[in-house]
Amino acid sequence: MATRKAGSRLETEIERCRSESQWERIPELVKQLSAKLIANDDMAELLLGESKLEQYLKEQPLRQGASPRGPKPQLTEVRKHLTATLDRGNLKSEFLQESNLVMAKLNYVEGDYREALNTYTRVGLDDLPLMAVPPYRLRMIAEAYATKGLCLEKLPISSSTSNLHVDREQDVITCYEKAGDIALLYLQEIERVILTNIQNRSPKPGPAPHDQELGFFLETGLQRAHVLYFKNGIDVHEDQQNLTRGVGRFRELLRAVETRTTQNLRMTIARQLAEILLRGMCEQSYWNPLEDPPCQSPLDDPLQKGANTKTYTLSRKARVYSGENIFCPQENTEEALLLLLISESMANRDAVLSRIPEHRSDRLISLQSASVVYDLLTIALGRRGQYEMLSECLERAMKFAFEEFHLWYQFALSLMAAGKSARAVKVLRECIRLKPDDATIPLLAAKLCMGSLHWLEEAEKFAKTVVDAGEKTSEFKAKGYLALGLAYSLQATDASLRGMQEVLQRKALLAFQRAHSLSPTDHQAAFYLALQLAISRQIPEALGYVRQALQLQGDDVNSLHLLALLLSAQKHYHDALNIIDMALSEYPENFILLFSKVKLESLCRGPDEALLTCKHMLQIWKSCYNLTNPSDSGRGSSLLDRTIADRRQLNTITLPDFSDPETVSDSSSSSSLSRTESPLHLFVSSHLHSHPKPDTFVWPPAAQSFSDPGPRQEHSLCNSPDVYFHGFPSLFSVSSVHATSVAASRVEQALSEVASSLQSSAPKQGPLHPWMTLAQIWLHAAEVYIGIGKPAEATACTQEAANLFPMSHNVLYMRGQVAELRGNLEEALRWYEEALSISPTHVKSMQRLALILHQLGRYSLAEKILRDAVQVNSTAHEVWNGLGEVLQAQGNDAAATECFLTALELEASSPAVPFTIIPRVL
Repeated sequence: MATRKAGSRLETEIERCRSESQWERIPELVKQLSAKLIANDDMAELLLGESKLEQYLKEQPLRQGASPRGPKPQLTEVRKHLTATLDRGNLKSEFLQESNLVMAKLNYVEGDYREALNTYTRVGLDDLPLMAVPPYRLRMIAEAYATKGLCLEKLPISSSTSNLHVDREQDVITCYEKAGDIALLYLQEIERVILTNIQNRSPKPGPAPHDQELGFFLETGLQRAHVLYFKNGIDVHEDQQNLTRGVGRFRELLRAVETRTTQNLRMTIARQLAEILLRGMCEQSYWNPLEDPPCQSPLDDPLQKGANTKTYTLSRKARVYSGENIFCPQENTEEALLLLLISESMANRDAVLSRIPEHRSDRLISLQSASVVYDLLTIALGRRGQYEMLSECLERAMKFAFEEFHLWYQFALSLMAAGKSARAVKVLRECIRLKPDDATIPLLAAKLCMGSLHWLEEAEKFAKTVVDAGEKTSEFKAKGYLALGLAYSLQATDASLRGMQEVLQRKALLAFQRAHSLSPTDHQAAFYLALQLAISRQIPEALGYVRQALQLQGDDVNSLHLLALLLSAQKHYHDALNIIDMALSEYPENFILLFSKVKLESLCRGPDEALLTCKHMLQIWKSCYNLTNPSDSGRGSSLLDRTIADRRQLNTITLPDFSDPETVSDSSSSSSLSRTESPLHLFVSSHLHSHPKPDTFVWPPAAQSFSDPGPRQEHSLCNSPDVYFHGFPSLFSVSSVHATSVAASRVEQALSEVASSLQSSAPKQGPLHPWMTLAQIWLHAAEVYIGIGKPAEATACTQEAANLFPMSHNVLYMRGQVAELRGNLEEALRWYEEALSISPTHVKSMQRLALILHQLGRYSLAEKILRDAVQVNSTAHEVWNGLGEVLQAQGNDAAATECFLTALELEASSPAVPFTIIPRVL
């Protein structure tokens, strides 16, 4: 009786060790079993043969794709043990089946694939029961199916018939699918048994739970089926079927209840499925995980029914997650993102961060796995524009990123896309340290510094890094000089001293000249050289270079805009407007072009056309931005209709379609802009061919006056990078981008937000720049109404802008204009003073304030304000003219004459809108 109990305990322990793959304990347990039981020699042979084979495979693991051939001397004893067991045949039928399964496995290891298949045929692999069997038996059956699939893959097909190939491929995939299903069942079962043993263990300490390993055969069974699905497509129809089956197989594996052993495998499968969903599945062919796959795809053969259904059933299946509150994605990007976030969580949890040499291999594997997940997250979140979320994900990856350039660079790019420019520059500094020979990194940093950050000195340093890098980055040297020129040009705008401004402008011109000489085929180099010459009022030379830029890139919007402004500076307003119309046929939603069009139409076509353009801009704004105006009074664009209705019926007016040649007034520019057609080049040539390419740069003569600080660049709404968003001019920009003005614009923004919150509880939705654009549209309309003497309509338009940004200096300036139109000088004076209290360098407010003071007889104060305005912008001819009038009223005729001459000289080269409305960005 005691012997029977001892034998029962030993058998249970042997069964547990076989289930948990503790093969090193089997020989000792076999000795105990032989000493206590009788007639167990055959069982001992089976156990010893199996344990020695598994120990051999543990010491010399098989590799995927390897083809073992020939008997192994180390496995001679294994074959002896198994042959003895099978020859005597004294064991029970289930143990004989186990002996045959181990023998077939041995035949595969030694390369005898056909004998292994014959063994599986004799044992009746498909008839082996899965119910009421110990866990190790499930493992043996799963490994048998995986081995059978491997043997079928390696044996050649005797016939070349395509049907036989298809049948063989389906048999192989079926073997692997069965192996994977039973492997999941085994892993769930063995974990259940281990947990039960731990719970039932006595307080007396026992052996620690054994970490389960998949091994080559189980891992092959779990991963090989979907690999073949995506590999075996012969044509489009079969590719679609295999995609459907492969995705379904991935989901089956992921829906199975997780075990500790399958955690890493689940992360790999989740990542692979996410990649398939992102790269290989469109939204139309997607089906959610809780639905059955489509039985027939539109690409499938209509005669082939049920192609996406399984061809086998198992008597016992692995447990899957189920319940009522399970989240189910509804489209492919959503499912891919869910999978990747799960994978990222697992990668962060299992990260190997130790830097000791022994862990180097594990650390590299962990890093590689995490990098793939983050790359796929970049694709998935980038498609949705979720850069804020992407930057947060990549920030979590920084614990992997020590000395890893790729993750640092991805993090920097995500911060750039998310608008976190200051942090992006700091991260790019680390990228420069890690990869000093890559010139694109300092160029990106310079671009950010010249953008919203307005760190011009930092931008200059980054640009010099590229210029001074030597031959290693010679192909980027032209871009480096271009960035350096932009930094100097913007610094010149900020400079308050004439001498420093001239030095910086000369440096900018020399840098652009160097960039153009290094890369004569780069249209940007020619364009920025032309723009800098235009800002310096060298109009003929600027025309020559803008012609070169357009010859290199005929549809560049900034070059076309600059050409139009240069023509307007020469007072060819109709030609300039034709160029704007042609540019708008290619870029119909470019608001900067539309703002310039309003100005030009007011000059040469009349206010009615300008108001129609304002109305058209409102319609474009509504179509571009799905936003609701929090201050919408319900009037819409009817304010713009009021004056036009006095002369023309709106129901008979058709808004100009800039893509229709018949709606363009001038026949010389009747064709729409095209990248390949020649009308634009003919038009450019007809106006610019007479201007030869300048060989030298001519500095414009300084306006001679006792208070002349020298020529300055024009300033515009779009000049300050700090207030320039995505190609739209900011309402908060000031007449110059002095550092004090940038600070003032930020104060103005805060004041506007506070004032808006006091007026209305409904906040503005979405990003800020659409609302800035809308306010600018209303202000342009108000300016047109002021020009035709309509104070009521101008007031209504100004109020619409004030509802958005009540403390904007531009809004306050426009209120002063309306008050002047009504003849209320005291009110206008108050509005101009309030505008200057927010933006002390707003030249237009200074000029109008001085004009009112002049009318009120306060000449000294008016002269002081105008002199300050000249210090801010010495090229504003209206300021020079006003200063001359004040000096003349004071009896200083000589100085007044000089001011009038300076004003005439500057007005002769003054464009319809300042040149600096064109953005200067890298």
